Amino acid sequence: MERRQINFLSTETHQEELTKSPNPRRTIFWVFLIFIILIIGGCVTKSITEYSAPNDPAAYDPNTLEPKEPQGFFKKMTHYVLSKTYQLEGEKNDRINVLLLGMGGVGHDGPFLTDTIIIASLRPSTGQIAMISIPRDLGAEIPGHGWYKINHASAFGEAKKRGNGSELAKEVIEDTFDIDIHYYTRVDFTAFSEIIDEVGGVTVNVDRSFTDEMFPADNHEFQTVSFEKGTKIMDGITALQYARSRHGGGGEGSDFARAKRQQKIILALKEKLLSFSTLINPLKINNIIKTLDTHIDTDLEFSDLMSFLRLTKELDTDNIITVVLDDSPNGFLKNGYSPDGAFILEPKTGNFDDITLMIENVFEEVASETNDTPDQVAPTIQQLNIEIKNGTWVVGMAARFRKNLQEKGFYISSVGNTEERPKPQSAIYKISPNGSIVALALQQELGIPIKENLPIGVLASTSTEILIILGDDIEEKNDNS
Repeated sequence: MERRQINFLSTETHQEELTKSPNPRRTIFWVFLIFIILIIGGCVTKSITEYSAPNDPAAYDPNTLEPKEPQGFFKKMTHYVLSKTYQLEGEKNDRINVLLLGMGGVGHDGPFLTDTIIIASLRPSTGQIAMISIPRDLGAEIPGHGWYKINHASAFGEAKKRGNGSELAKEVIEDTFDIDIHYYTRVDFTAFSEIIDEVGGVTVNVDRSFTDEMFPADNHEFQTVSFEKGTKIMDGITALQYARSRHGGGGEGSDFARAKRQQKIILALKEKLLSFSTLINPLKINNIIKTLDTHIDTDLEFSDLMSFLRLTKELDTDNIITVVLDDSPNGFLKNGYSPDGAFILEPKTGNFDDITLMIENVFEEVASETNDTPDQVAPTIQQLNIEIKNGTWVVGMAARFRKNLQEKGFYISSVGNTEERPKPQSAIYKISPNGSIVALALQQELGIPIKENLPIGVLASTSTEILIILGDDIEEKNDNS
């Protein structure tokens, strides 16, 4: 083999070496390597600086509530890197505080005065939950207004700027108790009632019988409401009356007793949502939020809500820590008067230090109470005419699906075969405009997509409100497995 000598002082030789074509394989390798480094580096940088989970309800798996894995290599890579970094505010410090506010809303006396003020705290590492009810008559310093009942904060905020009530209430709670409030949600009576109706009611243990003859009615009048001791299924209106009543007998005629009842309703609603997966379908939740948009005010993004629902599944809901700030012998508060002579509740010690310390250490120092929330009744499914058509050559498939769905409470009006077979893809077709909730429940049960428009050549019976097409991609469950 001939050994070639190179004269490094020769200009011609040097130019020859510089102009030689590089090894194409080596070039491709280095370009690809640099490209991968840039992609991964960009993903990591983005995850640290600006990542947030998706706010599109369709981007979440209805069973796990996790963001769906996207299609495509680079999208999957980005999803893998970014999905590991998202946390709720406060989660890093193992304490998430959410301010829950309830008010009458437009059309009620004092529409923006908050009847319900609850600090809900979560400790992710141990799965503990605490609910601390703040009485509406507690005196507090409200910026620009001086010493007032704390429930006025929301109203003062709204008076200054429409939509600012929740923010001011959050600020006052943070300043009064020297704590961080990471999120807030404010609902009015309409939202409270309709959300409970939407999930089919809640089941509550009524501790003692009582009658309230001074419950507010329309036109500034009163009505009588009564509750019997025992386990009761309540619709939205009944649950609202139970949570609002403050003139009942038998020890139920105080704001403190009412605060405990409000906690019961919230825990029952939470139990209902977590007991039936069809109720926490991302699309359904989004529809409810949109419907009640003017009745709910929150700084929670949809992605935050999904994170909370996933987190709640891991929490210890059998041992809830519940605290009601009251004027009992062992309570933190006493009766007092504001500078203008109005009745208020104020700390026995003259400051909020002891209450702040209790809230800070609520998971260590306060004994948890056994959650007496009863098992929730399954939500009823609206009886719509559902037609099933078998788009495969598997004999009897439509009939077997009818049997399974009827056992789950769906009404199947007819079954048959598609005119053309086989159909490659299964789908649920919502023909009636009232079929959204039932279609979502079917999607949860069958794991197939919902589509709006029937494909060409597919006909449904005139009475059909939802049509299910079973295609070759459908997985038939084996009841013996």
